[in-house]
Amino acid sequence: MRKLLYVLFLLPSVAAAFMPDDEIAILQRTSAGWSTGERIAFWAEQFIGIPYDPDPLGEYVRNNVVVADERIDCMYHAFRSVELALGKDPADSITVALDKRFHGRGLIEGGKISNYGERFRYGEDMLESGKWGREITTELGDPVIIKGGRGRPRIAMIRRQDIPKIMDKLQSGDLVFFVKDPKKRVSGEIIGHLGIIKNEAEITYLVSAFGRKNRGGTVRKIPLSEYGREMPFVGIRVSRLE
Repeated sequence: MRKLLYVLFLLPSVAAAFMPDDEIAILQRTSAGWSTGERIAFWAEQFIGIPYDPDPLGEYVRNNVVVADERIDCMYHAFRSVELALGKDPADSITVALDKRFHGRGLIEGGKISNYGERFRYGEDMLESGKWGREITTELGDPVIIKGGRGRPRIAMIRRQDIPKIMDKLQSGDLVFFVKDPKKRVSGEIIGHLGIIKNEAEITYLVSAFGRKNRGGTVRKIPLSEYGREMPFVGIRVSRLE
């Protein structure tokens, strides 16, 4: 039955990000009994085909709104996938967003977010806050220690070449944070991209908004092994919401 539900709900995945609230609510009620990871992966897939957000700031931040599903970047994709998975209904997902997107808590005034300056701007801050799951990087394999940044002398990561060795330990819904080469960091940032795992038919997929702010892109689902071979990053860190 679970497999049939996945097939049914994924058929309109390209348009799913434009779902009216009543349709989102139906899917949230139907998937309520699934594991947290299954729900996160399911919602991540609903954005497949949605264009990449070209706004350097992010349209949701530019317009001070919680929901801006017409165009998304990798951080917003992770935000919404988790928020829709954890919320009981669309309104509850907004409540989840006000907690998880911010170091403290988001504030809505006059229908707009009034304190987006306090949001998570860096993937490493998301990961280390604990709001986006428990970091499991060191549980997956033999991590290496490399130069950190932004007040972190060192960080542990799984090297790019070791990703194939740990894929069987990844679960649907895991958040993967891709680590930038220290030599290529612009302002000390550690994480350069993030995506969500979906295990299917013995293949470990990565679902993410792939693109660049000045070149466009789209949300895609590709084998993690394929992306790992070609990615411009030196390794990964991983968190899991349970």
